[in-house]
Amino acid sequence: MKLQIALLAGDGIGPEVIEQAVKVSDAIAKKFGHEIKWIPAITGAEAIDKVGTPYPDETHYICLDSDAVLFGAIGHPKYDNNPSAKVRPEQGLLKMRKELGLYANVRPTFIFPSLIDKSPIKSEIIKDVDLIFLRELTSGIYFGERGRKDQGNTAYDTCTYRRNEIERIARKGFEMAMSRSKKLCCVDKANVLESSRLWRETVQSLEPDYPEIKVSYEFVDAVAMRLIQWPSSYDVLVTENLFGDILTDEASVISGSMGLMPSASIGKNTSLYEPIHGSYPEAQGKNIANPLATILSAAMMFEDSFGLKSEADLIKKVVNDSLELNYVTKDLSKTGSYKSTDDIGNWISNKILKSK
Repeated sequence: MKLQIALLAGDGIGPEVIEQAVKVSDAIAKKFGHEIKWIPAITGAEAIDKVGTPYPDETHYICLDSDAVLFGAIGHPKYDNNPSAKVRPEQGLLKMRKELGLYANVRPTFIFPSLIDKSPIKSEIIKDVDLIFLRELTSGIYFGERGRKDQGNTAYDTCTYRRNEIERIARKGFEMAMSRSKKLCCVDKANVLESSRLWRETVQSLEPDYPEIKVSYEFVDAVAMRLIQWPSSYDVLVTENLFGDILTDEASVISGSMGLMPSASIGKNTSLYEPIHGSYPEAQGKNIANPLATILSAAMMFEDSFGLKSEADLIKKVVNDSLELNYVTKDLSKTGSYKSTDDIGNWISNKILKSK
């Protein structure tokens, strides 16, 4: 199979972890007889420095013309520490999501048995965790009307949702639940927010179309608590943009490291795959960043965008092997001995090529 993939390394450790995902993907291509054409493009702080915008038109067209997008991270301290900055790297991420129609963020949380003791939560609570958050990405408070008034002393951000936006992602949630444990949780704040009441009404209206799915409705604050107390009780959770942003970061702690979890953003024209962690500028250039989340994002890409399940399964198996052998970066080491970012990418690539 011939695959054309847009490669957006981004900022901070993005280029370092993307490099390892490319190594692994190329090893998979060689092993299974595929041909990958990588098309690099700039985004984030690098793009601001070069062309003045975090998501240039050229990058957008490259993404549109590609079969999938593999993305690193966005963010830079010089913008984080400047509240008055008019252009920020994160604006590029929002623009990319909107213009590519990346409406559904799929973020799994699962446990690697060999790393269960790395989680801050007791092993008996998390041992059976295998859940997926489906977060709406292109509407809500991040895209609503915002501004200042009263000489800048009052600020406002508006959360707006349309029924069709909710229905689109809710149906995706129902379909995902059908292929799993047939449980769907709608996360909202319907006791307070009108937008949440529309979310609940819309999901309720779809229930007759999916009679096999057991649907629950929970307030976001309750889910924030229960994710720590009883995370294994959840399977597929669907929610709006802001709630999903917060809860998925909370859920990532269950696995023991943000450097482990992949994600996908499903779009109308193409889909984007990225690690859930940020740009981690403190580690930039030190060759210590954990590339596994990016490598596992590539595995999601092979399976979801290209239907190449055997290829994805091999990546996941070799990643699990590396964890069981404690062939890991510093953040996951149990013994004080650890490997570099490059070491991990090289080891996984070689294991893939030598696998039978």
